[in-house]
Amino acid sequence: MTESLPSADINKTNLSQLKVDFCGLNLQSPIVLLSGCVGFGEEYTRVVGFSNQDVGAVCLKGTTAKPRLGNNPHRVYETPAGMLNAIGLQNPGVDYVVKHILPELDFSETYYIANVSGATLEEYVEVTRCFDDSPISAIEINISCPNVKEGGVIFGNDPNMSARVVEACRKVTSKPLITKLSPNQTSIEENARRCLEAGTDAFAVINTLTGMSIDIENRVPFLGNVQGGLSGPAIKPIALLKVYQVYQVCKKHNVPIIGQGGITSARDALEFLIAGATTIGIGTALFYDPLICPKINAGIIGYMEKYGFTHIDQIIGNLHSGTMTC
Repeated sequence: MTESLPSADINKTNLSQLKVDFCGLNLQSPIVLLSGCVGFGEEYTRVVGFSNQDVGAVCLKGTTAKPRLGNNPHRVYETPAGMLNAIGLQNPGVDYVVKHILPELDFSETYYIANVSGATLEEYVEVTRCFDDSPISAIEINISCPNVKEGGVIFGNDPNMSARVVEACRKVTSKPLITKLSPNQTSIEENARRCLEAGTDAFAVINTLTGMSIDIENRVPFLGNVQGGLSGPAIKPIALLKVYQVYQVCKKHNVPIIGQGGITSARDALEFLIAGATTIGIGTALFYDPLICPKINAGIIGYMEKYGFTHIDQIIGNLHSGTMTC
């Protein structure tokens, strides 16, 4: 049986111990709410007791150049210890987001990060340029999209394509660039190295894994798109290893990582921090516990008090391990 973590009083938690520097942004908590899970930053503000002041940053929904309706239903399906989604990047387009959605956000509560998606290199550049001229604090590049000019090959599964996207976006923005890495590739370390050389400032590790589920009575896929992205606790061990691997590339360059994938507790969050993540992403967990963020903050502080840490920086990358082998 796993020993429960000590926890600070949620109502009296002093977040000063949890402040982290992320690409020059002074985050009040290591928690980042993940793209696609909180809409355009306003969805959970309608939940009684929820506050964006409990998190360091919020990643907005994936945005493309033109409006997109998304995939046919069903778009979401629950799986054992996880969730499949195939939303299909439904969004109103970058012009609408910049002109109508961003002005409604309270930038005094937390930082907001745009999420850029595209089907072509040119689309990534166009959307990035639009967000550069906005109050957004940073830009996350979702390179797990198919390149329609290259036969549908996923940008993020090929280090050369990944680097090309980063390099092109780097030229049109001075804001911090965060590259969201896919786990569905041969070498995530090589991809990280190439993206670093191309100019990324940080990484989000990992995006969802690809999966499917079948209705055996009707012998059809549950998702209208056949396949979707798997998130939730089922992918946590994979995500944790990928964070550790990318951290080996990043640590000598002081490049921060948003560690994400199945985090549902303070214990999960601490594993990612110890593996090398500077911040931790919360996504699927919000669907069943919208008030999980202050609990995670309190749990991390309780752990720090138990082991004598005075600041979260002392935990990040503090893993005692031997050499990793095949």
